[in-house]
Amino acid sequence: MSFVSNKVNDLPPYLFSEFQQKKKDLREKGVDVIDLGIGAPDLPTPDFIIDRLTEEARAPANHGYSTYSGIKEFREAVAHFYKRRYDVELDPETEVLAVIGSKEGIANLMQATVNPGEKVLVPDPGYPAYRTAVQLAGGISEQLPLDEANGYLPLYGHIDQASVNQAVLMLLNYPNNPTAATADYNTFLEAIAFAEKNQLLLVHDAAYDMLTFDGYEAPSVLQVPEAKACAVEFGSLSKNFNMTGWRIGYAVGNRKVIKALSALKSNIDSSQFIPVQKAAATALTSDYSAVDEHSKIYEERMETLYTSFRKLGIEADKPNGTIFFWAKVPDGFTSMSFAGKLLDEAGVIITPGNAFGSRGEGYFRVALTVSIDRLEEVIERMKQLNLEG
Repeated sequence: MSFVSNKVNDLPPYLFSEFQQKKKDLREKGVDVIDLGIGAPDLPTPDFIIDRLTEEARAPANHGYSTYSGIKEFREAVAHFYKRRYDVELDPETEVLAVIGSKEGIANLMQATVNPGEKVLVPDPGYPAYRTAVQLAGGISEQLPLDEANGYLPLYGHIDQASVNQAVLMLLNYPNNPTAATADYNTFLEAIAFAEKNQLLLVHDAAYDMLTFDGYEAPSVLQVPEAKACAVEFGSLSKNFNMTGWRIGYAVGNRKVIKALSALKSNIDSSQFIPVQKAAATALTSDYSAVDEHSKIYEERMETLYTSFRKLGIEADKPNGTIFFWAKVPDGFTSMSFAGKLLDEAGVIITPGNAFGSRGEGYFRVALTVSIDRLEEVIERMKQLNLEG
């Protein structure tokens, strides 16, 4: 007996874990590996958030179960955040749900909204966990093409209409992982119109909504009038407040979908640790100065990398958000061969673009999650390589 389900056996290998194993092997050999692969912020969680956590963790009453949808304080803080930042009204009781990070939330959302055999429009290139979530729900991922020439905004006209007719859900993600592309209000206006026309649930992953540069501010899909009729949005404190390991986020929007996701989750988990929710509420109701300071740090790193890559002949657009940098591999390389060369010969981990879908081939992603000194070391090592392919 195998003791393992076909669902798990059929999962694709998680590329990031494979690179982490290679990193471990190289470090055991004494190689100074610089990891620019996984998007895990190196900056600390702000002290005022940690202070609230430790204060609340000492209260015995906070060690019981949370309400399944998340405590009232957290849900009200999310609603406060949306009103303040986007001028969007949310009912904390019916339109806000606590999730254990947006990755968990999106995976469970697929279970709550997609039936086996139904299609989901998934961005390509896009975060690999989207396709996995669809697969685990028994759905079928259909490519929603994103193209550099179009600013990595959705190319709705490139999707076969028969596939659209079989789809029940469409995923978007701006500011975007992996491309760092950004959207404006009109992007979401068009997305809502497309979703309504084709009777799709629109799911927007806004994990990087506050990490923006050069005066750009990311909009919310819920700013579109009547968006709640067909849309939900996920947010996370992981990147905005450097709280990746805390695993706290939220889903907001269409109350029917929020109710369905809550019903599913109530049979799977018991929400998040109450002190974590209270600390997250403190973050969402703060003045956001800590987020602004960290955004400036990421922007400085991005500028350093952008300038250096141009000198190396590596083509890339300058991002206006996220903690990522998306660039073309040098001539003569595939995404994987370039990533392999950097790891084997320079001790630098990047993520090959094809990990994010077929349309990511020819590109690579860098996570801006090390200091400028380390980024400059990466550039020095790359200068020593023969990048002619």
